[in-house]
Amino acid sequence: MVYVNHPPSEATLPPKVVFVGSNEVDSGTMQTREVCRLLGGKGQVLVMIGDLTNQSALQRTQDVKDVIAKPPCNGMKIVAEQSADWSRVKAADLMTNWLTAGLKFDAVIANNDEMAIGAIQALKAARKLDKVVVAGVDATQDALAAMKAGELKVTVFQDAHGQGKGAVDAALKLVKGQKVESKVWVPFELVTPASMARYLARN
Repeated sequence: MVYVNHPPSEATLPPKVVFVGSNEVDSGTMQTREVCRLLGGKGQVLVMIGDLTNQSALQRTQDVKDVIAKPPCNGMKIVAEQSADWSRVKAADLMTNWLTAGLKFDAVIANNDEMAIGAIQALKAARKLDKVVVAGVDATQDALAAMKAGELKVTVFQDAHGQGKGAVDAALKLVKGQKVESKVWVPFELVTPASMARYLARN
């Protein structure tokens, strides 16, 4: 059996069971370190969380906290965090609520690109986007378009093609009785305006 993208609940996989995916410890870590670099290690941060029952959302949020707990990023502080359920619409509403509440912040770190885009829409409507760093995860086509427009500053590419190929390769090896590691990692990749072009070319 081969699991792809979402791992099974067991910490230790039984024989002939393989997980192929990307390590979520890297996704939020890459994202937050780049935000830290852009802010010079200091600033107020809002965190948009995905589905609170989803392990990826929980891990990405923990990644943010782990990065800002240590130098050189410990001048950053989370001033609010809340779920927007992976949704662009809910994220726009949440961002509007935060703006209405008068929160002061320098960056929005979202667990995925859809929420990041929702935040961007609300910030644009309030004419505050030029003062805020917005970061997402996934490097979706819409996110890359927002980055090309100068609106999204950070995202992280999750290689779905690489995961699919890795899963097929693992399944073929299992069928042939060959040895396969229980976890096959397909690395996340940081995407910034400087590296954006090669990811645009993939879409």
